[in-house]
Formats: sequence, structure tokens, C-alpha cells
Amino acid sequence: MHETELWITKPFNDYLPGAGNFFLKLVGLHSEPRPWANFIVMQLLVALILIVLFALLRRRLSVDRPGNFQHAFELVHQFVHGESEDAVGHDGPRYIAFFGTLFLFILVCNLIGIIPGFQSPTMIPAVPLGCALATFLYYNWMGLREQGVGKYLAHFAGPMPFLAPLMIPIELISHMARPLSLTVRLYANMYAGEQVTLVFLSLTYFAIPALFMGLHVFVSLLQAYIFMLLAMMYVSGAVSHEH
Repeated sequence: MHETELWITKPFNDYLPGAGNFFLKLVGLHSEPRPWANFIVMQLLVALILIVLFALLRRRLSVDRPGNFQHAFELVHQFVHGESEDAVGHDGPRYIAFFGTLFLFILVCNLIGIIPGFQSPTMIPAVPLGCALATFLYYNWMGLREQGVGKYLAHFAGPMPFLAPLMIPIELISHMARPLSLTVRLYANMYAGEQVTLVFLSLTYFAIPALFMGLHVFVSLLQAYIFMLLAMMYVSGAVSHEH
């Protein structure tokens, strides 16, 4: 069963099917008559929104007269900065670019579905999976860069050499399960929230849908925060010399 094509996806499939099929071939998939899926176009829209927001923010940055726009982003920065210090330690702010990007991208992806005519891309499993794999690759790369290959791989053997045959399989399974856990948590919560909101919108157009839309906003914020916090914990475990 094919999903209903959004109005914003239609022009991509009408005028840019060649570009869509080019990217499908890059990942080993077959060409399609209408290759652009809603979640891909919505991700492009989210990326464009973030680029425009930060371009506007850069033009309005001021030390002497910061406006409300700048104050709002400073609050987000301070929040992510504080959480990174709590989770990772003194060196946490070194990784704030990744944490902040992850948080804002997931948050906007979660919230954009509230707007009529749009869809939250995070309610499609491929999008949370992409974020989860990016997190998996990032924290392992940071661990290798910080500690070196030998010392980082030694983490998997446990604190005592005679436990290595037991600890290595356990650690490998644990690390490989992290992308799955991140994916299922974000996807399941966003999909469930979206479906509940749609059901109540179809029943009535008054206070009850507004309540569930408020709940959807709360869940969106919470899930973006949890995803970022888990990413911080994984980075902390990878770069900690005492781990």
C-alpha cells in the first residue's frame, strides 16, 4: 500500500524524477516512476528551514543589542552546553556541534507534522535509523580518535583479561543494539503520537484535538531530548579514559 503523496512532494516527482532515481541508484535501488517519498522531501524541507534560521540568526547576532531571536537560540545553546557537560564531563562542549545539530534536526522533524499538509519524517523508520547510525558512527569515531585504536578496543574486553571471552560478545551485542534501540524508541513514539492526533482530529475540531496536539509537542520535545541525551552518554562512554 502506497502512502498518500503530499502536495510538497508532488512537484519533486513531476519535475525532478531523474534526480530522485539518480540517488536511488546510488544506494542500489531500482528506478521508480515517482521516486521522491514524502519523508525524503520533508527532511530536505527541515534542512532548508534550519539553514534559513541560522542564516537569519547570523545576520542578527549582536553583543550589545541581542534580540529575542538571538536570546531564543542562546537558551538552546546553553541548554545543550549544560547537558553535554553533565553527561560527558569537562570536555563535553567539544562535541556540542553534533549534539546541537542532532537535537534541532530531530525536534523540527518531530514538530513539522503538526502543520496541516506536512508530515513528521521521524514517523518513518528510515529517518530515526539514519540519525541512529550517524550517532553510532560518531561516538565510535570519537572514541577511536580520543583514545587510539588499541585502547578503545580494549574497552570491549572488560577490566580483567580472563573475562575477555565473555565480555567481548556482550559488549559487541550491546553496541550493535544501540542503533536499533534509538530507532525504535523515536519511531514508535512519533508514529503513535501522529496517529492519535489524526484520529481525534477526524472526530472533532474543538478542544480535544488541541489537547492532543499539545501532547504531541511535548512528546516531540521529549523524544528529541532523550535521543540527544543517549548520544551524549554513548560519547561519554567512548571518550572516557576511566571507562
